[in-house]
Amino acid sequence: MPDNVEQQKQQDDRIVFLREFLKHPNQVASIIPSSRFLERRVMDQANVKTARMVVELGGGTGGTTRAILRELPPEGKLLVIEINARFCARLQAINDPRLIVHRGNAQDLQEAIATHGLPAPDAIISGIPFSTMGHDTGSRVLNAIKSVLPPGGCFVAYQFRKQVYELARPLLGRAARVELALLNIPPMRVFRWEQQPA
Repeated sequence: MPDNVEQQKQQDDRIVFLREFLKHPNQVASIIPSSRFLERRVMDQANVKTARMVVELGGGTGGTTRAILRELPPEGKLLVIEINARFCARLQAINDPRLIVHRGNAQDLQEAIATHGLPAPDAIISGIPFSTMGHDTGSRVLNAIKSVLPPGGCFVAYQFRKQVYELARPLLGRAARVELALLNIPPMRVFRWEQQPA
């Protein structure tokens, strides 16, 4: 894609992202999409290069979605679960046969995977804002994540606050890794859990 076309697309993404943040501040985690530096850190922590199946919770305008697709093996699959209709339309415009966009709630993760006949995910990546969810809602999302991750599967969440860490600890244990991504607006924490054998 020529540089000027890519720059225009990024500008459009920022405008749409800001508008949706202003309309739905509890659903959209930030006023602008993730930086490429944050995306790189998330891809590395989720081991996307070796994944057969990845789930992204909250695809937004598709920046992280496209980063996952760049890393994902040719035979891999990416299921993006997005609650926002406008974001879903933008995600569905991404032309990649490995991508499945599902409009719905992250709490319904198990049903979404079953609906599309997909295997258990090797990695679940989430940018949805746990800090603006109620405790019960956040716990239901994390229970859904735990229920579909196989042993060795990982959950990677990039968040401004550490609410996800507090919510996840009773279910997933202490995060195996926590990193700070400073080259992002706002700076983000990247948490990684690995599902342990039963």
